[in-house]
Amino acid sequence: MDPSRPGRAQPSLRNRALAILARREHTRAELARKLAPFAEAQADVETLLDDLAARKLLSDERYAEARTATLARKFGAARIEHELRARGVSAPTAERAVRGARETELDRARAAWQKRFGAPAADALEKAKQMRFLQSRGFSFEAIRAVVGGRGDPE
Repeated sequence: MDPSRPGRAQPSLRNRALAILARREHTRAELARKLAPFAEAQADVETLLDDLAARKLLSDERYAEARTATLARKFGAARIEHELRARGVSAPTAERAVRGARETELDRARAAWQKRFGAPAADALEKAKQMRFLQSRGFSFEAIRAVVGGRGDPE
């Protein structure tokens, strides 16, 4: 019983997991972290996660694809891959999910640059600012140079 809600039973660990997964995809690591405070033993969480994965209700691959599609609107492949790895997605899974984003990186970098700046840099200071912006978004150096028009040589 929850002392803050008299007369109501606590949801089971499985029900908590299903409620969390109903809101959005989660990685195995994220779900384990969220369920840990409610489990009597860590083995209970691992058993539940194994069962959910076997039933295809929990999938790091599906999470990586969905998150990549969301992040690809604004960010480059490096930033997306870093985000996935930070959420507990394995390196090979993250790399597979980001592969498509790498192919469209130049177009996405150009769109981000156009939305933020819209005009070529007037001087070297402005060019550096534009390049830093795209770099912070995780775009490759090749894409940044192609978009900003930098050649890598000082002006």
